Amino acid sequence: MAKTLSEFSMLDPHVNSEPWDMYAEIHKECPVYQMPETGAFLVTKYDDLRQVLRDPETFSSDVRVASMGQFEELQRSILVEGGGWEHVQTLQRTDPPEHGRYRRLIDRVFTIKRVRELTPRIDQVVSELIDNFIEKGECDFNDEFAMRMPGIIIAEQLGLDHSQVSTFKKWADAMLGASRSAVAGEEEIRENAKIELEAQLFFAKIFEERRAVPQNDLMSAFVHSQTEDEDPLSMHELQNMMHQLITGGFETTQSAINHGMWALIRYPELVVKLKEDASLLKPFIEEVLRWEAPVQFLARRAAKDVELNGTLIPKDSMILVGYGPASRDESKFECPHQFDIERSNVGAHLAFGSGGHFCPGALLARQEMMSSFSGLIQRLDNIELARPLPAPVHNFSLFFLPMKEFHVKFTKA
Repeated sequence: MAKTLSEFSMLDPHVNSEPWDMYAEIHKECPVYQMPETGAFLVTKYDDLRQVLRDPETFSSDVRVASMGQFEELQRSILVEGGGWEHVQTLQRTDPPEHGRYRRLIDRVFTIKRVRELTPRIDQVVSELIDNFIEKGECDFNDEFAMRMPGIIIAEQLGLDHSQVSTFKKWADAMLGASRSAVAGEEEIRENAKIELEAQLFFAKIFEERRAVPQNDLMSAFVHSQTEDEDPLSMHELQNMMHQLITGGFETTQSAINHGMWALIRYPELVVKLKEDASLLKPFIEEVLRWEAPVQFLARRAAKDVELNGTLIPKDSMILVGYGPASRDESKFECPHQFDIERSNVGAHLAFGSGGHFCPGALLARQEMMSSFSGLIQRLDNIELARPLPAPVHNFSLFFLPMKEFHVKFTKA
């Protein structure tokens, strides 16, 4: 029996894990929907999203981590008293013209030339990871492939030992801690801050080493990315750039790879099609990104009173920009809740955002997905779940769609 919008809650772990019915109801009843539990406004329609993302004067990216609430000072004190750095606004959390400085720096690092140079190494990592489990006929896909594939690449690009990828993942999870809980408790904030402090002190040491002796890695590129007209990034800024790079590099690509594999299990006929026609791999990846977008929401702040699609949003309100629901908008995508790699506008999704804050790592993420599924599809047959997925399937997060566990079995192609 169909539910009305009032019967859904984004704080319900089951709705949060599979929010598609709620998104459809929001689109029908109230496209700009105020969450009764938090007061935040969800922007869910494709055209509304583009308007928000292209108007930073009205919809500011300068947003503090609202979910930290009263514990923000506790986190700050643990970081600073431990010799670390409190959070400052950089890159994703800034507006023009300040945003332009950070964006120019990172665009010099994430170039198409660098991604092309990286592709043979990405292919090699994919092959080695598959080698590690292919003879077993099953694997913990989430841990043994989806997390490690982007983790190894980003670790190596940061000039770090890729054997540290599990430690790296622990740091990323701690940095995202507040977004993973409906209500973050004091002990959780304290523990996450201690783990983040560990990461900050580690990165500070590496940054100073790269400042003295540059290498061909991202850490060196960030330290030395200024031009004659620009000041170098401060340690404060470097730490917060790292915060965004690590959380983005791990969480979103891991999720995209997981959901791509899950799509192949749910629609096994796709494996046959993709084996027969490699040109379908690109639209497959774009549909994965549309259908279960790795980033479901990101935060903005209303810089002034504004009316959007018939809803008045007061100044300083929290706005959650809905990449996930916008990519399921039936006014943009025909039969949006169907997985269809042959749809005419398969690449029109907003999984990587739009406007000035378009994801700088999009080229790298797409190549990692291309290399991953090219290798997996050619080497594995009869892919299916090795054990039932938990209920709910995803860990709670207002912003992302992280799978809890994902065990698969297969035969060797």
